[in-house]
Amino acid sequence: MEDLESRSAHGHRTHDLHPRSRLLVRDRKLILGDENQTRWRAVGSAALWFLLVAFGGGISVVWAQGDPEVAPRESAAEATAAAPSDDESLLETSAPSDAIVQREVIRRLRAYQGLEGVVVEVQAGVVRLSGEVLSLALSTEAESLAKSVDGVVDVLDQTEVVRDPREVVGPVLLDLLERLRTFLGWLPLLVVAFGIIGIFVILARWVGRWSRVYRRLSENPFVQDLWRLAFRSAILLTGILIALELLDATALVGAVLGTAGVAGLAIGFAFRDAAENFIAGILMSFRQPFLPNDHVAVDGHEGKVLRLTSRATILLTLDGNHLRIPNAKVFNSVLINYTRNPLRRFHVAVGVGTDEDLLVAQRLGVETLFDIEGVVAEPAPTARIVELGDSSVTIHYFGWVDQREFDFSAVKGEAMRRVKTALEDAGMDLPEPIYRVRMAPRTRVAKEPPKDTSRGAESAAPPPSTRVDATIDERIDEERRTSEDDLLSTTASLE
Repeated sequence: MEDLESRSAHGHRTHDLHPRSRLLVRDRKLILGDENQTRWRAVGSAALWFLLVAFGGGISVVWAQGDPEVAPRESAAEATAAAPSDDESLLETSAPSDAIVQREVIRRLRAYQGLEGVVVEVQAGVVRLSGEVLSLALSTEAESLAKSVDGVVDVLDQTEVVRDPREVVGPVLLDLLERLRTFLGWLPLLVVAFGIIGIFVILARWVGRWSRVYRRLSENPFVQDLWRLAFRSAILLTGILIALELLDATALVGAVLGTAGVAGLAIGFAFRDAAENFIAGILMSFRQPFLPNDHVAVDGHEGKVLRLTSRATILLTLDGNHLRIPNAKVFNSVLINYTRNPLRRFHVAVGVGTDEDLLVAQRLGVETLFDIEGVVAEPAPTARIVELGDSSVTIHYFGWVDQREFDFSAVKGEAMRRVKTALEDAGMDLPEPIYRVRMAPRTRVAKEPPKDTSRGAESAAPPPSTRVDATIDERIDEERRTSEDDLLSTTASLE
């Protein structure tokens, strides 16, 4: 068969074949022609169906989308609008979902005691809290915990505070029982800690009684008290630190010291004057610019030192009055101590006539001062002319007084009297001030009886005593014996 086909295909002649063979060839051609026709018909039907389907699909697309030129542009725009931008995709990717936020909020609320029953709902990042809590503080804490979660936009707090006593008292009692159990667990350590503090308190008191040691450190009673306070405070602080270390509460020391520092700063500003007086008292107790019973003058105030306290210096004036001067003022003011140098100079001013012999007047006054009890011979008395007036010449007579034996004011007063008397006895003119008085008319002046100007009666009177008046000194000694608050020491070094 293959040979016959090949021959027919190449145009070979078949009349030379056997008749039977020729019949077979003819039948084969007929069969091959029918098969080729069938194949071409199948291909044509398939192509026809493909064209019909393609044409129907195109018509349906055009019918559904309208204009075939506009529809593709609209479809592209819709696709662009529907597709999220890069920023929106980044935000959706970075922001946690509501379920994640809800789980995190619930986890944090469950970890806080008293917020276990709060219901949490999250929608679009907004958290809504509902349920019941025992106090307003717990409600505020729940809202704060929810806001701290990443991804929360806002928090709606719809929790309610429980007003039922049964629901409120129960947790409180449980909390008290828990605290009581904790306290009982710490009770043995607390007993030991307080025992240690008590031992150090006893030790501090025992150290505070070492009077001989403090006297060796300083002779000033106030400084001795400062040393005593420093040692006792150091011992007590050591005991407290050991007790806190035993209780594992050393962190409390830093908080206490920080609070004490701030409080000390505020108190320092509030009581600045008191602190200044206290510090000035300490400094003066170290330097001691005066001793008890010294005659001093401070800022125009004069008197004898009674005692020095931590706030003020107390003087006893020459009139017998107590005078309290703040230590800061004494420390910063000009201070005159008349007792430090026992010799003190006085002067007497006398005006003599311009016609008198001034050398004779000076000599008479100096000789008179030599004869007065209380005026020392060395340094010797002197006299100087200090002013020439219209009707008189002013002469100053100077003398020195030993204040340990004689009263300064009494000696000065006696010198005035004796110099005036000596000059008058010598016939010196002691002119009085001249005033011009204009009398009104019809004014009558009553005549006064003549005065006895004889000097015999004056000279017959005994001279006053110039010895030291010990009244003030006796009062000072008596008050110092009964007073314990004194920073001055009679044996301490002076400034």
